[in-house]
Amino acid sequence: MAVKALPPVSELTEQQQRGWRCIWCRYPLTPGADVDLGEQRARPVGGAAYSWFPRACADEATCTARARRTGA
Repeated sequence: MAVKALPPVSELTEQQQRGWRCIWCRYPLTPGADVDLGEQRARPVGGAAYSWFPRACADEATCTARARRTGA
């Protein structure tokens, strides 16, 4: 998968933040059909820092096509 900047955590759903859905196309992920993008830390203004765990689809072409169809 090509290296892309991660979207702002504030724009993601809880399922995307927890790695249950792809951060790019929102598709539900399953073990082995995803790419772990590593633990990330968020530090909101006026709030406590927390970890989030983005994942993406392993098949970049399918993911890109899905994201375009859904407008994600």
